[in-house]
Amino acid sequence: MVTVLPLRLTGATLARRGRTLVGPIDLTLAAGGTTVVIGPNGSGKTSLLRLMHGLQRPAAGRVEWALPDASARTRQSYVFQQPVALRRSVLENLAFPLRLRGVPRARARAAAEDAARRVGLDDRLSQSAPSLSGGEMQRLALARALITDPEILFADEPCAALDGAATRRIEGMLLSAAATTRIVMATHDMGQARRLAREVIFLLHGRIHESGPADAFFDAPRTLEARAFLNGDILE
Repeated sequence: MVTVLPLRLTGATLARRGRTLVGPIDLTLAAGGTTVVIGPNGSGKTSLLRLMHGLQRPAAGRVEWALPDASARTRQSYVFQQPVALRRSVLENLAFPLRLRGVPRARARAAAEDAARRVGLDDRLSQSAPSLSGGEMQRLALARALITDPEILFADEPCAALDGAATRRIEGMLLSAAATTRIVMATHDMGQARRLAREVIFLLHGRIHESGPADAFFDAPRTLEARAFLNGDILE
């Protein structure tokens, strides 16, 4: 199968109003597994995900997929920290990405019903999506992101503000998806990072300060800053 991966960032920088938010970044993301991006508040986690996904263009450097951008855009999805729902039913929200890709209405609705069943929203199909609870809304957003079978999924704090039960359900969805989808997610929850990560990227002041296999990072971080962060110290 022709793949969009690896994704390569070379000297990539994201800036706003003359202020560098993240970068320069040199990074290669190959196929397989889950990469978790961690770091203090304001370190650039969301900015890095948006830069990789293409929601924002680099001010300098390059962000390159193995396929042209037009093809790469159709093979990736993004879940925002604050989930976005169309002012339509749950069923119509789930079917929408497929309809955009030209899938016939009947097939899109059938796929949407199956997706809703798998995430426990089959009893909410006719309900207005914006009226869902926080946990239900996040399940909807994740199911909608996955319904097109993306090759790579970016998830920005997908469990922020959720209770334990909702968090467990979202993590279960992510673990299942990781069998076939490359996942890159940001989180402030170190327990979650330990549970889900195969690889860790530790950001500090908008730069990749340390990265590598999750087990090695959590067991023996190489830098004083990474050790301090894992100990719960405040980094300036």
